[in-house]
Amino acid sequence: MIVARTRQELATGLAQLRSRGRQALVPTMGYLHEGHLSLVDRARSLADVVTVSIFVNPLQFGPGEDLERYPRDEAGDLALLEAGGAHLIFAPHVKEMYLDGEPRITVDPGRGGDVLCGAWRPGHFRGVLTVVARLFGLFRPAAAVFGRKDFQQLVLIRRMVRDLELDVEVDAAPTVREEDGLAMSSRNAYLSRDGRAQAPELHRALSGLVERFRRGERDTAGLLAGLRRHLEVAPLLTLQYAEIVDAETLEPVERALPGSVAALAAQCGDTRLIDNEELSAVQGGVGA
Repeated sequence: MIVARTRQELATGLAQLRSRGRQALVPTMGYLHEGHLSLVDRARSLADVVTVSIFVNPLQFGPGEDLERYPRDEAGDLALLEAGGAHLIFAPHVKEMYLDGEPRITVDPGRGGDVLCGAWRPGHFRGVLTVVARLFGLFRPAAAVFGRKDFQQLVLIRRMVRDLELDVEVDAAPTVREEDGLAMSSRNAYLSRDGRAQAPELHRALSGLVERFRRGERDTAGLLAGLRRHLEVAPLLTLQYAEIVDAETLEPVERALPGSVAALAAQCGDTRLIDNEELSAVQGGVGA
């Protein structure tokens, strides 16, 4: 497995691997878990060469957020990725990624970037899209794999690729969950014992909403009211938002339809948690 830390090392490594065929990229911020490894597995099914970036991107962190304390374990990450069959890892210092400091030209997410998580984290998606566009330029992958847990991010990256005519196939991998339903996240490491016990109620509330939808309830206000009632059993969870939105535009819908997405974010102590589910009219529909 090639580990590159500079742009030159990355270019050299990619040149060495080019003859093997199609490349799929998995962008990460490190501190990997089974959810990340599922993205690597999916990339292996899409391409001959699997590349991974490990970079905690300062552009997507706002004032007072957890940039400095974001969990890191590069040695553990590299061991997991080598066992998982990755071919090349790019783990640059911030000064290598942004040679001239914070970039003057960034990618504006436009409509859809200031709703849901964007309303609570101003500038976040500008930072996400800017680093993803830069990674696409550095790697020139045929495909890139992202998790559906970060649904808004996935929608905006797909829109960027389409609108800017970037020649990258954006693939979505299912959310990977703990046994009790909590969506896997590097930030779960922040949770207190009591917070960890209550955090799975987010997915249980979403699952209840999906089940009411399958039984025929379509009024968004009623569906969301039921979700909020469910979360009353978890006093450590402070809901930031809960919405049912169009899966393409991210606009709220008054009447839920198959394919609409129920998305939420909540604060649990000093840990921010997100989750979502796609609404399906049949049992076993594809979840988000």
